Amino acid sequence: MNKFTHRKAVVSGLMIFVFVIYILQLFNLQVLDGSYKLLAINNSQRIETQFPARGLIYDRHNKLLVYNQAAYDLMVIPRQIKAFDTTELTSILGITPEFLKRNLDKCKKYSRYKASVLVSQITDSKYARLQEKLYKYSGFFIQTRTLRKYNVAHSADVFGYVGEVSQSQIDKDSTYTAGDYIGINGLEKSYENILRGKKGEKILLVDNHNRVMGSYKNGEHDIPAVVGGNLTTTLDIELQEYAYQLMQNKKGGIIAIEPATGEILLKVSSPGYDPQLLVGLERGENYRTLQQNPHLPLFDRTVTATYPPGSIFKTIQGLIGLQEKVITPATMYECHYGNSFNGQFMKCHGHDSPLDLKGGIQNSCNPYFVNVFRKVLENNKYSNVREAYGKWRDYVLEFGLGQCICPDFMNESSGSIPTQEYYDKVLRTQNWFYTYIMSLSIGQGELLITPLQMANIVTCIANRGYYITPHIVRPTDEKHKEQIQRHNLSISKAHFDIIADAMEEAVKKGTARIAACDSISVCGKTGTIQNPSGLDHSAFFAFAPKENPRIAILVYVENGKWGASYGAPIAGLLIEKYLKGKISPRKKGLEKRMLESNLITPQPPEKQQPQESEI
Repeated sequence: MNKFTHRKAVVSGLMIFVFVIYILQLFNLQVLDGSYKLLAINNSQRIETQFPARGLIYDRHNKLLVYNQAAYDLMVIPRQIKAFDTTELTSILGITPEFLKRNLDKCKKYSRYKASVLVSQITDSKYARLQEKLYKYSGFFIQTRTLRKYNVAHSADVFGYVGEVSQSQIDKDSTYTAGDYIGINGLEKSYENILRGKKGEKILLVDNHNRVMGSYKNGEHDIPAVVGGNLTTTLDIELQEYAYQLMQNKKGGIIAIEPATGEILLKVSSPGYDPQLLVGLERGENYRTLQQNPHLPLFDRTVTATYPPGSIFKTIQGLIGLQEKVITPATMYECHYGNSFNGQFMKCHGHDSPLDLKGGIQNSCNPYFVNVFRKVLENNKYSNVREAYGKWRDYVLEFGLGQCICPDFMNESSGSIPTQEYYDKVLRTQNWFYTYIMSLSIGQGELLITPLQMANIVTCIANRGYYITPHIVRPTDEKHKEQIQRHNLSISKAHFDIIADAMEEAVKKGTARIAACDSISVCGKTGTIQNPSGLDHSAFFAFAPKENPRIAILVYVENGKWGASYGAPIAGLLIEKYLKGKISPRKKGLEKRMLESNLITPQPPEKQQPQESEI
């Protein structure tokens, strides 16, 4: 065999070998493995995301508060769209042609080859009509998912709501894709990682009309969704419901805490809104309506709003005065409808004079606590008022003020306890006098505190010197358990006993008599907060019973006029409801007045009489 013939044989052999390989591979693809034949058929498969049901939310007694209902998204693959009847489709869905075009453009911009949500959260009735006609709409298909359903028509500030994920959120977390839902605020946001679960995938075989013909390989390659984890809140939902009834037509907030555990029993921001409004196709329009409401129902008045605390802050002043040993329980000060302090007059209401510490709290005497504050700031053990103020501020911060204290809400404000540097700048000197800031003595001036923080103050008093981290969700894991800690104050327990006694007297025969409950020892303190733009605000905090307290509560009612007008009676009713399970017959008239009173609808102007007036 010559050289040329040899080369020819080698080349021929290689060609035959390659040809045989191709034949065998084609036989394998087309005969042995039919799956590749199916892949070759245009539009034969559809990968459908399996959305997990979000976790359920319960109250402290395992009553179901938030669950899920079936809903449907209309999906579209833009490259598969053929001419369709827009009039029919918009009529079925109850949307405008402009809405349809705008969303179609968004889907095309996202991807012409990937499925994306065209219309989300379609209800059962609309889905039934659409399903009958869907075969006429090439490139369109239905994807099943779940939506939130609520067993209560309130507490939206607690639950929050779920909405479509934004691009910035997708950029931060690649497990989300366009059209996914995410917790926007409230517990839905704080516990998103627990509630959301894990998405799955299902591969479907479809015909040329996008009708499902079955699962690909009997679901062998499907990935099942993992249902979200449940949350058990610390709320007493019956008490919560009653509190919302009492706060109807009023602005403000209520927080109640179980002192021994830090568990939040109720959290009411009023006016609120029905959380179901932000579910379904109408959620966008409903949200705009809520945004435009002048009473700001979307604003959380319990953890985001900050207010001057008013006279309830006098309890802290008394505690600091005792701890600093600048007063004793027997220390007396005079008051004659107010007193003058270096030329500045501090007004007060009529009461016996002079008063000791217990009488000062019982009658909420303004000059008494100006004097206490003065003694603290002019204490000889400090070099000047500025240094003494720094120590005073340290005591105040121990009560959880000036900081976020609840791990369950991402919208919590820290409030403001002004620093020394702040006053240096405002007063343009470091050589202060107590009169420059004496409004702080009665909870006014630059103090700004959330209702949650105010409730935490009374929790500290109820516990005689400590608080447990306030929380509204029972711990879900060890990391969460570690967040809930005991916080001890440096003020002596004996001083808290004195303040608790004084608060008991305030309810028995002082400014808070209207909060008294039969057979329950209630310890409380009223507050009337000066409001330059309208009627003064009404505040009241209390705990009960006096020994082994089971509830500590703060009620703050905007434009409620006096602490005893709305704050105290509402708190008294809630305490009685929680501890006794019902309202006594003698308080039914008071209950009716609180339920029917309206502080939101404009009322004829009414002249305020001085009672606990504070400057």
